[in-house]
Amino acid sequence: MIPPPEGTLQRWAWAYITTQDLALKIAPPPPPDALEPEAPPRRVEAPGRPPELQVTGRAPKAPGPEALRDPRRRAQILHTFWHHELQAAELMAWAILAFPGMPEPLRRGLLKVLDDELRHMALYQEHLERLGSQVGAFPVRDWFWQRVPRSETLAHFLAVMGMGLEAANLDHAPRFAARFRAVGDEQGARIQEQIAEEEIPHCALALHWYQRLQQGPPEGLFQRWSSTLPPPLSPLLMRGLPLDRGRRRQAGFDPAFLDALERWEPGPTPPA
Repeated sequence: MIPPPEGTLQRWAWAYITTQDLALKIAPPPPPDALEPEAPPRRVEAPGRPPELQVTGRAPKAPGPEALRDPRRRAQILHTFWHHELQAAELMAWAILAFPGMPEPLRRGLLKVLDDELRHMALYQEHLERLGSQVGAFPVRDWFWQRVPRSETLAHFLAVMGMGLEAANLDHAPRFAARFRAVGDEQGARIQEQIAEEEIPHCALALHWYQRLQQGPPEGLFQRWSSTLPPPLSPLLMRGLPLDRGRRRQAGFDPAFLDALERWEPGPTPPA
């Protein structure tokens, strides 16, 4: 695959995904405005990983609520969240490369999301250091990368990332905020709450553009969305129960969509 021309946004996105420099992963230079003329689709298969990050194929068991009383176990889950934000930032850059014909307002929106993810990484890193830990102290799993690049279209990408994984965090983050607060970590709780609030517009962006790309009646949105998810992804992975209906409504999801999401159950496994 031929890299994009120097000085273009596409080259910046390419460099961010592929770099193995941890400092650049955490704080890349500002993206340029110039676009590559007639850019071809480029689907980067895997990100560069700095030597400080030990990548594993199996996720470590998440600590339970009581285990979070141990600062090291809190650091472990914060490190996982930090890596989620890193993957989300990389995958916004991936979409810019994979779908070069996307509307300019959406491209600007994805760059804003990427910048937010970098800021969230900084919040997590600062709290890791408060807890006596650091980035690289725990193994990471490229779970998002194993799934999101299967998205064949821009609508698929928006369905998975913004309407799926980021929307699920609207449910998960408040639950973890309560767990952090219960063990006396008020700063950790506030970080979770801040990130949940700041991801509402991320989900709204994805929902808006998904509906423009996959036009249809509002009452059929859940069915269209769920059928867009590339296998083996399903609505089961795109929610936390109970749903945070307040934040999801702020993002634009209507009650019928949320009812269907809450009720969704996997069907029977077909016989071999």
